[in-house]
Amino acid sequence: MNEWKALTIKSNTTLLEAMRVIENGSVKMAFVVEKENYLKGILTDGDIRRALLAGCELSDSIESIYTQNPIVVNTADSNDIIIRKSIKCNSQQLPLIDKDGRLIGLKDLKDLLVTYSQHSKVVIMAGGLGTRLHPLTETMPKPLLPVGGKPMLETIIHTFKEHGFTDFIMSVNYKSDMIKSHFGDGKEFDVTIEYIDEDKRMGTAGSLSLMKEKLVAPFFVVNADLLTNINYDYMLQYHLAQGADVTMGTRQYEMQVPYGVIHTRNQQILDIEEKPVSRYMVSGGIYILDPNVLSMIPEDSFYDMPTLVEELIQKKKKLLSFSIRERDYWKDIGCMDDYECANNDYEKYFK
Repeated sequence: MNEWKALTIKSNTTLLEAMRVIENGSVKMAFVVEKENYLKGILTDGDIRRALLAGCELSDSIESIYTQNPIVVNTADSNDIIIRKSIKCNSQQLPLIDKDGRLIGLKDLKDLLVTYSQHSKVVIMAGGLGTRLHPLTETMPKPLLPVGGKPMLETIIHTFKEHGFTDFIMSVNYKSDMIKSHFGDGKEFDVTIEYIDEDKRMGTAGSLSLMKEKLVAPFFVVNADLLTNINYDYMLQYHLAQGADVTMGTRQYEMQVPYGVIHTRNQQILDIEEKPVSRYMVSGGIYILDPNVLSMIPEDSFYDMPTLVEELIQKKKKLLSFSIRERDYWKDIGCMDDYECANNDYEKYFK
């Protein structure tokens, strides 16, 4: 990759200039170098965003906000070492340096990964009623609602296909005939699609009991109302490298109190915290499960994924969090505002 040459900046570069450099690249980062391309650090779009939220100006330099001594790849590193480094810092691209510390390129994880996609199925939970999107879902199942001019479920399938996953199982219930009519066996989309009919409401994990014999390798479970552009192959490699029973895609969620929060003791005001922000790690609705966990799911019963996770934790199984990066798009389309937002975002993130 020669793109790195256009992504080098100096430590006295302004935030505005750095934003322009990053915006023109595809890796969402810039490389801070000295004379003769000696690498000093990296700067991401997330670093800039946090700096601006903290009160920095666009005219300020990046000197105090870029990451110094980043994880790098050396020319002598084996592919295994590069993969481990990439997983450790949760980054698909790592700077490549020579023995003297000069930046000479980029290593992209996707060029190194051995794909397991031909063995891994993708289970899509597409049986929900979508009541919070009424009246749109009164005549159409939510997975077929158009986002960016095509059914959202079509975008989900296409994104998986981009990462090499072509074997799908859809768990369907509400207006399932419409979903089957649109997608058929998947040939039109160059994938394979099977259907599991839920005769009753089975929750977000219950229908897995109906397909146990089909799931013989680690497999994905995703919701049919979730749009994201994460690297699914990378997530699977992370799951396999760590020997996990379950890997859950997680994302940071922020909630801001719109008022000044008062802290008191015995009715005496100690201080006031203006509009504090609380941060939580939440489930992203994307899971990778090892087939061994299927024995935990009751036969033909209502069963939710959070219940499965809780029981696996109690049994001391290995459950890992896979962080969905700030620069990755993620939208759970649960209500009308989310639906409108996804339509506005589609052109930027999926075309």
